[in-house]
Amino acid sequence: MSDLDQLLSKLDNIAASLERQFPAREATDWKGLAFQWINQGQLHRVREIDAIRLDDLLHVDKQKKQLVNNTRKFLDGKPANDALLWGARGTGKSSLIKSLLNEYSNQGLRIIEVDKDSLIHFSELTERLAERPEHFLLFCDDLSFEEHDASYKALKAALDGSVAARPDNVLVYATSNRRHLLPESMQDNQDTRLVDTELHHSDAVEEKISLAERFGLWLSFHPLKQAEYLNIVNHWLDHYQVVISNEEELSVAAMRFSIHRGSRSGRVAHQFVKDWIEV
Repeated sequence: MSDLDQLLSKLDNIAASLERQFPAREATDWKGLAFQWINQGQLHRVREIDAIRLDDLLHVDKQKKQLVNNTRKFLDGKPANDALLWGARGTGKSSLIKSLLNEYSNQGLRIIEVDKDSLIHFSELTERLAERPEHFLLFCDDLSFEEHDASYKALKAALDGSVAARPDNVLVYATSNRRHLLPESMQDNQDTRLVDTELHHSDAVEEKISLAERFGLWLSFHPLKQAEYLNIVNHWLDHYQVVISNEEELSVAAMRFSIHRGSRSGRVAHQFVKDWIEV
């Protein structure tokens, strides 16, 4: 093999290696309603979207009203806030965001799911969306960070802190079980100090609050009361057109199911009904 052939072979190997690390960007199918933002700049269309509707979400009326109002302002071209939905697991945080798509997709609303590891490519994504006519919710589900997580600082800059302005057709809606998105320790509070009559948080507390406060809209979700849980069970029974012959037996079974799961929530109520339906 000549020196030229050897050189060409090495160049081919380098090109193949680069292609594996940085695959060519696929053309986006913009006819979709929902997408997933994948590392290395891939925006994949979701073929089947969750059919959850706003009317399926019970006992979160206040949260629903606030998020709907914020979303409608966004679609109308008015100033709107990024939103953080935080609280107990299974209480409807993610479902509320997904239900907005089924309600407002005909008005140009689209959802892009962005996982935590892809947040470092946030600016690349928003640049691609800037020229689109649709309005995009960037959906970060079950968001939480550990100390010194690189994606934490990436999201801080994306929300409010970068010199580059975000396009007007992009909002961030995130869910988390943690109010401040980072774990909190006893030491953080012990380092808090009192100067004269003013309370000064420790640097650790300030850092942990700094991301959450960049969301202009906070919505909290709490565990359901027993009557609320059973009401949601009945909603899903009606949804699936299940006829109940013994309501007392059903209520006992539903409560037993929630005890085994360690939670009374809308998710558990839905799971119980699917389990209850006979073959």
